[in-house]
Amino acid sequence: MGSGGVGGYFGAKLLRGGAQVTMVARGPHLDAIRRFGLAIRSAVEGDSVVRPAAVERLEGVARADVVLFCVKSFDTEDAAARLWSILGPDTPVLSLQNGVDNEDKIDEKLGAGRAMGGVAQVFAAIEAPGVIRHNALGRIVFGELDGRMTERAERLRDAFELAEIPVELSKDVRRALWEKYLLICAVGGTTAVTRETLGVVRETPPTWRLFCAIVEEVTAVARAAGVTLPDDTVDRTLKLAESIPPGSRASLAQDLLQGRRLELEALHGYAARLGERLGVPTPTVFAVYAALLPHAAGRRG
Repeated sequence: MGSGGVGGYFGAKLLRGGAQVTMVARGPHLDAIRRFGLAIRSAVEGDSVVRPAAVERLEGVARADVVLFCVKSFDTEDAAARLWSILGPDTPVLSLQNGVDNEDKIDEKLGAGRAMGGVAQVFAAIEAPGVIRHNALGRIVFGELDGRMTERAERLRDAFELAEIPVELSKDVRRALWEKYLLICAVGGTTAVTRETLGVVRETPPTWRLFCAIVEEVTAVARAAGVTLPDDTVDRTLKLAESIPPGSRASLAQDLLQGRRLELEALHGYAARLGERLGVPTPTVFAVYAALLPHAAGRRG
């Protein structure tokens, strides 16, 4: 559900691994997939083309064993409500989205226990209609929100492994969601505000200090919210950021540069509001939020 950078990249790998995959897309991207297939241009794995079933609407689509839910966070409620016709009694909806509250929104729409939490550790984006550019990484961490090891989760892990997708089935996926959230708030915030790549952010000492401050503030918010994070979380996050290829930008920055709507409320907006509610100062996060807010609706909005 959603065949952009994340959904397109992992959907293509599942298809090449022998799974039956239906991709939900729209507009020129959907038209290109139907006519020419979905092209993956990967700096890691080389180029390939797959030809999935591609639809805009789910009416008439067979029930799904699992839904990879990869829409933008601002579309979560509307997209979740469209899933009823393809859900079996135990079909999981695996959120591979930015943010830490999408799973709760999915369960509010579809019933408690429907959503699984997931972290897509990948840098991929739509380069052109029908084309996904994959720059780095390609791993999934996921699990049941209550920490149980269920049969449906184990089946999904096996499917990812068959498709040669590095995967971890976690007993504490809430923590994994927040660990990614720390990173994406910092990478997204700095590459969007500066309109530069992560390499430039790292090479500019005051801008790198901005990056570090975002990580520190969101870590403090997470702990105040009851998320158990290791003592070295900030250091590990910065070390991971230093390993990302220098030409990378987060999807927030890609969307800004292309005039699209931003996932700002699910990222910096959510952290700033939660920090205020919990009494945790987030001046840097709020500054990034305020600087990007005039662009949040995109040029079309």
